[in-house]
Amino acid sequence: MEDAGQDEGFERFLKWAANLGISDCTTNLSLHPQSPTSCLGHSLTVSHFPDAGGRGLAAVRDIKKGELVLRVPKSVLITRDSLLKDDKLCSFVNNNIYSSLSPTQILAVCLLYEMGKGKSSWWYPYLMHLPRSYDVLASFSEFEMQALQVDDAIWTAEKAVSKAKSEWKEANSLMDALKLKPQLLTFRAWIWASATISSRALHIPWDEAGCLCPVGDLFNYAAPGEESNDLENVVHLMNASSLEDTSLSNGETTDDFIGDQPDTGLERLTDGGFDENMAAYCFYARKNYKKGSQVLLGYGTYTNLELLEHYGFLLNENPNDKVFIPLEPSMYSFISWPKVSMYIHQDGKPSFALLSALRLWATPPNQRRSISHLVYSGSRLSVYNEISVLKWISKNCAMILSNLPTVIEEDSLLLSTINKIENLDKPTELGKLLCASGGEARAFVEASDLQKGKNGSELLFSGKTKRAIERWKLAVQWRISYKKTLIDCISYCSVTINSLSSQNFLAMRTK
Repeated sequence: MEDAGQDEGFERFLKWAANLGISDCTTNLSLHPQSPTSCLGHSLTVSHFPDAGGRGLAAVRDIKKGELVLRVPKSVLITRDSLLKDDKLCSFVNNNIYSSLSPTQILAVCLLYEMGKGKSSWWYPYLMHLPRSYDVLASFSEFEMQALQVDDAIWTAEKAVSKAKSEWKEANSLMDALKLKPQLLTFRAWIWASATISSRALHIPWDEAGCLCPVGDLFNYAAPGEESNDLENVVHLMNASSLEDTSLSNGETTDDFIGDQPDTGLERLTDGGFDENMAAYCFYARKNYKKGSQVLLGYGTYTNLELLEHYGFLLNENPNDKVFIPLEPSMYSFISWPKVSMYIHQDGKPSFALLSALRLWATPPNQRRSISHLVYSGSRLSVYNEISVLKWISKNCAMILSNLPTVIEEDSLLLSTINKIENLDKPTELGKLLCASGGEARAFVEASDLQKGKNGSELLFSGKTKRAIERWKLAVQWRISYKKTLIDCISYCSVTINSLSSQNFLAMRTK
């Protein structure tokens, strides 16, 4: 009955959206009138994709790449301007004593204020269908952050929590002045508001805080594929030209020049935007879609850690994921690639910049200038040089793995246990399963301070417990993906070294 009630509520939301002009009709509305019961049906429909993001939008017909599939009028967008039409809110927000708050902080406060209105809010049908919680890094507990295991990831999570707490404290005086309800003043409520913005807000040209877009935020994420290599290609082209001589002659690197270069590879990819002529946010098909397939939206090129930080999810196969391995400080004194371009791809292959930089590093200093043109073109310098580079990469990947507290096989078993926990028929068996698993599972019980049942030995499967388990699961999934990339890199290096050695051996025999 609960699901049926939720479905009915969602149908009311789609009817509300239709009445406000949100439409997936791509032709003249006078020829194809908008349905009075739903804003969808001409191009899209709401469907469930259990293995691909959950609830999303599916094509009700064959859709061609570039075709307009949804438009949301400006009047329906939730922005600072639209929320500040409330006189009380506007009078407080525009007070100079709150001028230090960022646009995003202001939007978060306005969103909480609007939530406090309940059914009297004009956007109530939309607000009631927003997620009640998010698994962004800022919501991670100390245990969940440590479960990431990798120092850089833990630092990123700690920074996200620290930033969220700082922004919440800065906005407290404004929220107090607005007399928000106690439950809307909590840090948890602030995480909800800020995560709603970070995970759902779309870019608009007149407000850097962005906007919330009813129905438009039902599109699930599509990770860009080939586009993710744009930065690598830009770096390759830059270094193959004028930067080559400069970097080697005077010690400067492309870090000094990168700000003057076009931002082609760094731009976030989009599949829509605000159209001034139509006075609406318009969404377009990023590729051809067959009837029944899920229509996706490219938010941009994000690593899994970035997806976790801003959106609260990650992908099992993310072509934009990468692993950075520490380079020796001396390497940065002569290489001309920005640090962000030197990494290992998700499939285990070293990036162009990483390979090229190490090829130059493995060359005797007195020979580097004479072979620099080969390095910048991406050419192998010699079999010996290439094997030296691949051995160095493999050794460092193995060292990183050996310094982590668990191996990937242990993580996979733990992930299997967590999946079993999520599928328990009897939630009261939670404590028994966790304690029987030992190690990290037992530490989860202690760290989470789980509420005990009536008999004192059972652990209640509350909403709080479910959310904690989901965040723990995400941390384990992330570190498995991280370790798999390193393992795949070691394998790639080993196969390539063996191939080069065999080719070299055959070449020597034929001489």
